[in-house]
Amino acid sequence: MYKEYLKKIIEFLLSIILLITLSPLIIILSLFLLLLNGRPIFFIQKRFGLHNNYFYIYKFRTLIKDTKDIPTNEVVNYKYAKLGKFLRRTNIDELPQLVNILRGEMSLIGPRPALYNQINLKNLREKYLIHELRPGITGYAQIHGFENMSDEEKIKFDLYYLNNLSIILDLKIIISTFKFFFKKAPKH
Repeated sequence: MYKEYLKKIIEFLLSIILLITLSPLIIILSLFLLLLNGRPIFFIQKRFGLHNNYFYIYKFRTLIKDTKDIPTNEVVNYKYAKLGKFLRRTNIDELPQLVNILRGEMSLIGPRPALYNQINLKNLREKYLIHELRPGITGYAQIHGFENMSDEEKIKFDLYYLNNLSIILDLKIIISTFKFFFKKAPKH
């Protein structure tokens, strides 16, 4: 059976491999963003994690400084930093979350962590025990268009993931994430 500790070990090892492999890209991108947009390079935001404990998620900063913390689906007019739209569209802004995985705060696959001010989503996840899953960089709801869903729709997908947790489902989500990524990436 696919236990949480086995999943955590696999994802921890994968995160180390990905961080080592992608470190040249992360370093070059960090320097480039520093030159283009100044500090901070990283966007650090309070989120609900495992058992509704708070943690701070790391991302490359894609929006201008001091942008208000609201869910992506509620933002009407983004004010992107230079390269921000590209980073967000390609999900490259998510790479620093590999550090969150190494710290034990996140998984590669799981429900996307709710913002500290998404109390309804937090409460629904607690009601259905979804808060007992480590949040993920990608997940079942994400491959079904997470950004445009209501909280209730997100819960439906998160609950399916919780009730069907397996290595096979995780592999399907990873494959679907890459398909979604390449479909979403800008074409030249």
